[in-house]
Amino acid sequence: MSIRDVISPFTAWKNLFRDPVTIKDPLNERPGSARYRGFHQNDMSKCIGCGTCETICQNGAIDMLPVEGIPTVQGDSGLRPRIDYGRCCWCALCVDVCMTGSLTMSNEYKWIESDPDKYLYMPGVDKKHWDNAELGYQRHEEKHLMPVERIEMPELEPAARIDSFVEIVHGYSIEQAKLEADRCVSCGLCIATCPAHMAIPQYIQAVRDGDYERGVQLLYETNPFSQVCGRVCTHRCEDSCASRHEGDPIAIRWLKRHIIDQVPQEKVIELIGKPAAPTGKKVAVVGAGPAGLTAAFDLARKGHAVTVFEAQAAGGGMTRYGIPEYRLPYDALDRDIAVITAMGVDIKYNQRVGTDIAMQQLESDYDAVMLAIGLHQGRSTRIPGSDHPQVRKAVDLLRQITAGEKIEVPKSLVVIGGGNVAMDIARSMARLQLQQHGEIRVTLTALEDKAHFLADPVEIKESGEEQVNILDSRGPQACVIDDDGKLLGLKTWKVLSIFDEEHRFAPKYDESDEQIHEGDMVIEAIGQMADVSLLGDTLTEKLEWNRGRIQIDRNGRTSEHWLWSAGDCVKGPDVINAVADGHRVAASIDRVFTQQEVKS
Repeated sequence: MSIRDVISPFTAWKNLFRDPVTIKDPLNERPGSARYRGFHQNDMSKCIGCGTCETICQNGAIDMLPVEGIPTVQGDSGLRPRIDYGRCCWCALCVDVCMTGSLTMSNEYKWIESDPDKYLYMPGVDKKHWDNAELGYQRHEEKHLMPVERIEMPELEPAARIDSFVEIVHGYSIEQAKLEADRCVSCGLCIATCPAHMAIPQYIQAVRDGDYERGVQLLYETNPFSQVCGRVCTHRCEDSCASRHEGDPIAIRWLKRHIIDQVPQEKVIELIGKPAAPTGKKVAVVGAGPAGLTAAFDLARKGHAVTVFEAQAAGGGMTRYGIPEYRLPYDALDRDIAVITAMGVDIKYNQRVGTDIAMQQLESDYDAVMLAIGLHQGRSTRIPGSDHPQVRKAVDLLRQITAGEKIEVPKSLVVIGGGNVAMDIARSMARLQLQQHGEIRVTLTALEDKAHFLADPVEIKESGEEQVNILDSRGPQACVIDDDGKLLGLKTWKVLSIFDEEHRFAPKYDESDEQIHEGDMVIEAIGQMADVSLLGDTLTEKLEWNRGRIQIDRNGRTSEHWLWSAGDCVKGPDVINAVADGHRVAASIDRVFTQQEVKS
């Protein structure tokens, strides 16, 4: 090393006291080209905080941060991207992957600032003069990094399914499932929307990887009814999917089904593992539906002894006795129940609480009792003539069909209602009509217009394909009965509005637009309610009530310290919400047991 090499670093000290010669802004009149990748813009009205920009950034230049005044709501994380311009390389991948098209780049490339912290910039929040710049880089409308259309689900054609109860949906092949899974950007917005908070991006990743055993483990961390929810879940998670902003949402429900269909039953049970050592605590669950059996599953895994009392001959609650087999095959439901009983849960079928065993006996014999009795009774319209023998409740008929009982199938009928139950009974009776009479004559009337039906859009579409005559905006006024007492059909008026200014139920009709819908039977499918007679008068008086439903706290505990309640009877009909409710109650009961052990 020469002497000059040693001395040269010290010669820089001569510049310490010189004035800087840097020219701050030498390019006043040199705008960037029209498509130049300058500083970022973010349209706050479009951004949903999905974080795909953060995920794709290879330089770690983007962080998702909360912003004051932007709440976390369904489909919006409340987070917004912050760019670190010390790391950004202006590759524009963040713009190309943006699911809503909110993120763009201006053609501004000059930013004079002496404070280095200012180069951590949140576009759309930290206002700059280029926020409204019209020029710059934007993703081409027809170019997408991810496919926008979901992989079509193979299913039976209407002509092939209309006269049988064979399952309609076939399920994805491995190749189809991987293609659909590849569309997911793992934003995680679906997790927050799912009532059970399932690890959706993770189990979709398992499909991508072909690791179905890992997928099963992820499913059963939060949902012991994966066979059921893979077929009939209301899939609200898909309403929050970031992919829906540029095309179809990811088929989350079908991918869940695909995972569980790939793993043999005995392997599923092996993967879940064995329950903990017995604790000596005993829990009684009334009702073998999704809420009751989910709680039973969780408690049994904790080592508690769980006995389920079910009034029907088989488990599943309304998933078995309210959903037709063409949507949910009973063997799929039985596989879910088999996993639960493998944990040691004892289900006593044909045991009606209130008749075969009293609630007071359960209180005496068990350390905790949970009510998960579902909504097995149908509501009535109470219109004139609704007490006629040929005016039936949808839930009663669906239960008879499931049980294999012989029922009267009229040549023509009218269904009142626009929800899933109304579609289910209309489609079931249409099948039976075709089998017995060779033709379908089913009319469905609903208060709502089709755009506001409560039924799943797929159910509405398939009902129409199966020759159900759907009439929207028709309000039932009376069941038409002749002088001999024979039911002739249903009289309806056109609906003008359903709710008043304060959003109270107060339908208004155009009485001049009256129609008579022919039917030898009228079926009411306007809602369900719980049969609480099993409680007995004494317990009914003790409990606190909320608009006809048992009052519970946020953990599902009633006003009686030994009694919890969950599922449809307290939250309304929805499988995945019932599952989430079951988890919540099981955790509450287990905490009580743990606290008792600590005190003792």
